[in-house]
Amino acid sequence: MSKTLLAYSAAALAEIAGCFAFWAWLRLGRSIWWVAPGLVSLTLFAWLLTLVESEAAGRAYAAYGGIYIVASILWLWAVEGHRPDRWDMTGGAICLAGMAVILFGPRSG
Repeated sequence: MSKTLLAYSAAALAEIAGCFAFWAWLRLGRSIWWVAPGLVSLTLFAWLLTLVESEAAGRAYAAYGGIYIVASILWLWAVEGHRPDRWDMTGGAICLAGMAVILFGPRSG
């Protein structure tokens, strides 16, 4: 389980950083050169998700969603300087609960 959590956490950081590079270029007026590391980061993100132990890609991606949302809220605070409010925190907790159901729910056959 720790390998999965590590892969999900690293994938979330890579995805958010990659998407932010495009955001910086298109929305914040930064240089087009922001796109190059963004593409590398998004490629790393995709590779990291393949390290998750799951028999179905869709289930791995669905469970990843909870980690991605919480990581995005942390990015909002740490990188963008916007402190999450109680609704951000509540939504993140609900998403983590959903992720846990997907990851840890008993599977038949």
